[in-house]
Amino acid sequence: MTPSPTSTPSPTPTPTPTTSSPAPSGARATYAITGSWSGGFQAEVTVTAGATAIRGWTVSWTFPNGQVINQIWSGTHTQSGANVTVRNVDYNGSVPAGGSTTFGFIGTAGGTNNPPTNLTCTTT
Repeated sequence: MTPSPTSTPSPTPTPTPTTSSPAPSGARATYAITGSWSGGFQAEVTVTAGATAIRGWTVSWTFPNGQVINQIWSGTHTQSGANVTVRNVDYNGSVPAGGSTTFGFIGTAGGTNNPPTNLTCTTT
């Protein structure tokens, strides 16, 4: 009896997280997809303060493939077409120098769920 050939499944590639250029305060934002399924995904953005504390932040990006945010936590968002802006609303106090805070969201994707290629992080 000849053994049947076995195939090794290929791992699903994980996109490299997208990181913003530092804001004048030195703060950065990093976008990462934390889960995906047919037609949907979950992602998070971590805002990290630079050498000085930040009180407020805004992160903006453009989705490359028409993704739409359906639910968000630890922030409030607006979306016009592919353009998204998220502001902190639930963080009470400031993010200390070098500290970070994360907001997450669930969205729908009609096709490939690629992360945005550029994030803009502004702070107060």
